[in-house]
Parts: sequence; structure tokens; C-alpha cells
Amino acid sequence: MPEGDTIHYAANRMRPVLEGLVPRQIITPQSRHLLDDWPRRLAGRAVSSVHAHGKHLFLRFEGGLTLRSHLRMSGAWALYSAGQRWRRPASSAWLVIRHGGHEVVQFNGPVLELMRDSRERFDQRLAALGQDILGVSFDERRFLRALGEGEQDRTVGQALLDQRTLAGIGNLWKAEACHGAGVDPRRAVSHAGERELLAIVGFAREHMARSAREGMRERPRAVYGRQGMPCRRCGERIRAAREGEENRITFWCPGCQH
Repeated sequence: MPEGDTIHYAANRMRPVLEGLVPRQIITPQSRHLLDDWPRRLAGRAVSSVHAHGKHLFLRFEGGLTLRSHLRMSGAWALYSAGQRWRRPASSAWLVIRHGGHEVVQFNGPVLELMRDSRERFDQRLAALGQDILGVSFDERRFLRALGEGEQDRTVGQALLDQRTLAGIGNLWKAEACHGAGVDPRRAVSHAGERELLAIVGFAREHMARSAREGMRERPRAVYGRQGMPCRRCGERIRAAREGEENRITFWCPGCQH
């Protein structure tokens, strides 16, 4: 699943192309959106902002309308020059926005909706989101309070995946940040110290911010997807196991994560 850094990277690329401008053309190729009439409803409206929060991307238009996207497991945002060959089939495009020699495309986005700003303010799913791991500012005390309000027998890894506690971390950065801080993701939240928890967040903010700027290029991963391979830090074999109701896989090093 695309995580917060991927969404922020997409927003960072789209912002100079769309923000403050009126798109030349908006197309909704998927049949499920043909009757929504978004091209007509958005015609002549400038994009007032391109904003990411956690795993959600918001394209805000003048007049109080916002396109909200959540990519879940299969979706992707892409930016192309006009005429450039798309890297995914055209049949998988859900949204195409053209302006100034660029094409912004959303592929296979299972959550794509146009909402009024008034509705967004009262959307319980959005209101329940925790603060963004990649927010310009980050309130450590608020994060610790959110952890304290959740179930204390859940693991650190489960807590990090709870978007109500912290928005933007997924399975990859959960594993990498816990390893970076030397904390076993299977440890109960109640048995983790504040300094350890904040070290995890600090690692995630630093490395995810780099990815949000530069893209998720091929970089050596410490533990994610490396079960059975030696830890680059201590040499122990990386382990993997599934946990929680969603049976999400987690990776850790038994040698340097305690």
C-alpha cells in the first residue's frame, strides 16, 4: 500500500503543475464516474491547493469542492509530459487532469470522490485521522496521548498502523522505523518507553521526508522483505511473522531489536 511519503511525493510534484491554475481538461474515464459529471462541475475552477494528509490526497478547487483520493493497495498517482507514454494501461486510469503541457493521472484508485468542503468537515473518517507523520510541525505530546488513549495491550507495530494514532505510516515504514530505533514492533505499547516511541517517530519523519522529496528510489532496506537474510547492523537473521486481526506481516531483527 502506498504510504504517506508516496502521497506527499505525488502532491509535491503536482503542486507546481496545478496549484493556482484552471485545468485545461478534466477526464473521468471510469464508467463508475461517468454520471458524476465532475468535468462540468469543476470546469473553470482553479485548483486552490494540493494537500496530503497521511495516505489521503486532496485536490481543492475554488468554490468549496475537493477531490479526495486514497490509493489503498492498488492505486497510483503519476505526472507525465503531454504525449509521454504512460507506464500503466490507459484502461486503468480513473482521473486525468491536463494543463500546461502536463497530465496528472490517477490509476486504479479505489477511493476517489468529489465532496463539498462542508461535508469534509463533518466526515468522521477524516476527523478521526491522527496528525500527519510528515506534518510541518509535529506535536510529540499529542502523539503520546493518542497512544495512551488506545488499547495498551496492542503492539507497537499495530499502534503505528492505526491511522487514528498517526497518519501516514504503513507496513514498510513501521518495520524500518522500529528497526532504526532498535525496538521490537511486537512489544506491547504499555512496555515501551516514551523515548523509544519518539525515536521511532523521529526515524520515520526523517526518512519519510527524504522519500517525499526525492521519491521512493531503490535504497537498501534494513528489515522489510528481508526475512531469513542477515541484519546489516548485527548479522542476525531477519524474522517475519503475521499479527493482529488484519494479519499484517511484520519484520524485525532478534539481535538488535529488543
